[in-house]
Amino acid sequence: MLATLTDDVEWVIHGHRTTHGRAEFDGEIENPAFTGSPALDVHRVHEDGPVVVVTGEGRGVSVDHGPFRFAFNDLFTFRDGLIARVDSYVVPLP
Repeated sequence: MLATLTDDVEWVIHGHRTTHGRAEFDGEIENPAFTGSPALDVHRVHEDGPVVVVTGEGRGVSVDHGPFRFAFNDLFTFRDGLIARVDSYVVPLP
């Protein structure tokens, strides 16, 4: 995944945090507060120029709180064929 990112990638997880650069991006992906990787079910993908929007639902496991579900909407902005920015909107589901 990291090979698809620009060196100065910015990941804005709205309401949570913003990462800058590949190392911080990787740190969020490998976040020790979670077990494993989330399972994602993509519902829609829409492309408009350099922006790709992906919506769907996911499941994950929090170390402190156990299993959880969420809906997501991610906007990927590309520059020179690489992801330069990700805007993530995550909503907990019952």
